[in-house]
Amino acid sequence: MTVDIIKSTLNEALGALQALVGNESTLQRIAAAGELLADTFVSGGRAYSCGNGGSMCDAMHFAEELTGRFRDNRPGYAALAISDASHLSCVGNDYGYEQVFARFIEAHGRAGDVLLAISTSGTSKNVIAAVSAAHRLGMHVIGLTGRQATPLAELADIAIVTPAGQYADRVQELHIKVIHLLIELVERRLAPGNYS
Repeated sequence: MTVDIIKSTLNEALGALQALVGNESTLQRIAAAGELLADTFVSGGRAYSCGNGGSMCDAMHFAEELTGRFRDNRPGYAALAISDASHLSCVGNDYGYEQVFARFIEAHGRAGDVLLAISTSGTSKNVIAAVSAAHRLGMHVIGLTGRQATPLAELADIAIVTPAGQYADRVQELHIKVIHLLIELVERRLAPGNYS
């Protein structure tokens, strides 16, 4: 019985991955996002990332793989997740939780930088506020979500919408795949020797 549950869950995850592989327009958006990130680093810009809960963990994972190491050695790339506890608690207390990401972008973002905004529902108010702040500064926005026709999908310059399940876990599983693809695309462009 337990093994049947495991197989069923893995087959559901496999189906979501196959749906992503078969969606050519989404694959093209992933490719465009990888190019945008690489262009940003080449021009001396920075990448920021944000999300709530598991999406914050994904935002942190994205940033640390860029500043640290993904597969092989290469220079670090300028990336930062908006996850500092003192900033989040300060802004949450003084301005409200909806402003925790936007306020950081207002302080650090510059024209030409990129924000990776992650929300499985596509409706997280603090993520949407960060997108608006980024656009006011002339930043580019990559939206990573699991739902079409949401504020994040509509506001992002490049909206990557992964196939959604009934719950966020399927969406998040595909989000980490997309994040790893974005990092690999950056590396293949900026550190091609790692893939020879």
